[in-house]
Amino acid sequence: MGIVSPGFHGRRRQGDVKLPPGQYLTEDFPVLSAGPTPRVGTDEWEFTVTAETGERRSWTWREFLELPAETPTVDIHCVTKWSKLGTTWTGVSLDALLAGVETTADYALARSYGGYTTNLPLQDLLDGQAWLAYRFGDEELVPEHGGPVRLLVPHLYFWKSAKWIRGLDLLTQDEPGFWETAGYHDYGDPWLEQRYQGD
Repeated sequence: MGIVSPGFHGRRRQGDVKLPPGQYLTEDFPVLSAGPTPRVGTDEWEFTVTAETGERRSWTWREFLELPAETPTVDIHCVTKWSKLGTTWTGVSLDALLAGVETTADYALARSYGGYTTNLPLQDLLDGQAWLAYRFGDEELVPEHGGPVRLLVPHLYFWKSAKWIRGLDLLTQDEPGFWETAGYHDYGDPWLEQRYQGD
């Protein structure tokens, strides 16, 4: 058995729906993971932002839930070519989490329970573009989809929306994450089909 679980069936195209190039529409919510699914209880979950100076700011689950929640409805696009439209999440904007953090960083490295990492330009996490999501639809986010909390950056391929997130390192230089060191694109814009290095 491979380390990447496919977890979805069937394809459906809709001519009246605008999708990024090479994508197909799915009603399912496929589960893809590189390795085992971490099971992190809310009593042990913590999120930490580490600035380039080494300064750290952390939130426990209770502190995190006291932050203002938002409910974005967004389209999501996986590098494996499925797209799911009109998904609704509940979470905390990265704008709220980074508001009190002093930084001159241009990049962020998302770190997850289980060791997964992915890199993003810091500007792609601000201005209402990214959330730490803890609910999908009307349900708590299950571990298979990244619960208790996952990063949600819907304008990029979904591997950038790190599951089981535990922290962000703010960096002055870009540092590739798990899939990026394996040949995936550093940025991952689905509308430009930035799947792999060189795309």
